[in-house]
Amino acid sequence: MKKARLAIGAILVVAVGWYLFIKPSDYIINFKVKTTPGTVMQSVISWNYDLPDSEIIQKGIAEVVQQRHFGDSVVNYNYSAKMINDSITQVSVGVKDLNNSFINRLTIPFSNSLFKTRSIANVDTFFEILREHLDQIKIEVTGIEKTPAIYCAFVSLKGLQVEKAMGMMRNYSYINEVLSSNNVELNGSPIIEVTDWNIKTDSIAYNFCFPIKRSENLPITKDIKYKRLFEKEAIHAVYNGNYITSDRAWYALLEYAKKNNIDVENQPIEIFYNNPNMGGNELDWKADIYLPLKQDDPL
Repeated sequence: MKKARLAIGAILVVAVGWYLFIKPSDYIINFKVKTTPGTVMQSVISWNYDLPDSEIIQKGIAEVVQQRHFGDSVVNYNYSAKMINDSITQVSVGVKDLNNSFINRLTIPFSNSLFKTRSIANVDTFFEILREHLDQIKIEVTGIEKTPAIYCAFVSLKGLQVEKAMGMMRNYSYINEVLSSNNVELNGSPIIEVTDWNIKTDSIAYNFCFPIKRSENLPITKDIKYKRLFEKEAIHAVYNGNYITSDRAWYALLEYAKKNNIDVENQPIEIFYNNPNMGGNELDWKADIYLPLKQDDPL
């Protein structure tokens, strides 16, 4: 009996020591949502732009750390996510006050402290913003299809994922004016060809392409170049929603590839069929999104 008591006591000491001194977070909040981990993380990053005294200090496809300042407190919100079935993602938010961690751990089990209530309120706010965002987009993965073969005029751009739509808007009129003033015949809807996607830094390099009819008298400028996009096998999705967040479909395609053991190139191709300047219901805006299959290296 004495040994059993000693063993129980030792276990309690270890458990309390872990809780007070080793546990990564002071408080953990969990929720489930019908989307992909990547969409959750991108939504945290987008939301953070609207918050005062807040910054993203770590990025990843399934984990983001947001650091916020409240008076003399510096608080880290560690968002981590994993899919638990074909459509549902489990999100865990570990919250830690870097200045008052010990006292928080002592008081949280016994009271609704400011730290605890504020943490719950902030995560609830994000959850509602995420739900509203998901109501404004639709993604349907249709399986493996072929990308279109097309000849195009393009400009090369790079920046953060969230800046992709702005890059398109800045260059749309310029490319269109050069082509139309030189009587170049368009041959399809605008295309984004991502040439490099750095998931860790949330940045991309890409070509903004206008499909055209090839001719011998194409205008020569410093920025506009020409190339053929060749047909490729790719996982395909239909995206409906604001084109600023069309990258949400990239994460759906990555999850599909992971689930079906398909090797892919992290170089999405997007085809946009609507002109955002015309307005309308954003759920009526359509884009075809492709994630090319990895090609075998030539012998």
